[in-house]
Amino acid sequence: MAREIMPHEPRIRAWFLKRRIAHDVVDELVQDAYCRVVMLETVDHIECAHAYFFSICRNLLARRLKRQQIAPFDAISEIESYRDTGTPTPEEQVATRMASERVRALLAELPERCRRIVELRKIEGWSQREIAAHFGITEKAVEKQVWVGVRAIRSGWAAIEREPEATGDSRRVV
Repeated sequence: MAREIMPHEPRIRAWFLKRRIAHDVVDELVQDAYCRVVMLETVDHIECAHAYFFSICRNLLARRLKRQQIAPFDAISEIESYRDTGTPTPEEQVATRMASERVRALLAELPERCRRIVELRKIEGWSQREIAAHFGITEKAVEKQVWVGVRAIRSGWAAIEREPEATGDSRRVV
């Protein structure tokens, strides 16, 4: 939920607000949608979590508009015909590219062997066993190198995030 759905909440809220849905109604719809997802017995059938969540929100809004005494017909037809393509917005694409560049820069600061092990494990998807065999080291050593590398990257990321605060600059750098 936290990884696959919640990051898309601002996009869903913006979509509701673009359709002039009141803030309190948007809050209700989003919370109701979260409740519906949490109440699912299994999520195995969900291929694209944010699209599934968006569909729940859209359907809840459509039901709400249909129950109203006077519901604008064009609003209902627009909501029912909308399909989220799952394509990231240009802003999301830029943010992802900038975050990727930041991680690459932090990776480059790691010692060579640690950097290569982290790349193989986290970027290329090698198993610990494969990496251990490739480098001729134990799986425990691979695990330790991954842990050290990821910890250093997280620490570097946090330092960059705090940087504007330290300089008194109130702008966020992605």
